[in-house]
Amino acid sequence: MITKEYNPSPIEVRFVEALCALQAELSSKLKHYTVVKIEKNTVLDNPIVDILLQDQDGDEHEIILKVIQKPDQMV
Repeated sequence: MITKEYNPSPIEVRFVEALCALQAELSSKLKHYTVVKIEKNTVLDNPIVDILLQDQDGDEHEIILKVIQKPDQMV
């Protein structure tokens, strides 16, 4: 299926929402860190996921992901 809209694209939005739903699974995979909170902004051209982590010492760390769909290649 050819993507007709990229600002944001439907797959970018769905991917971000799926990633946010995996908070518990992410925590279980990140040894020594707990995912405290995940925030998303899916109205941007390239949606952003902001992940707040806490380590074993109680220190907070922030990871920000920008989701960008590469334009479809016409074959």
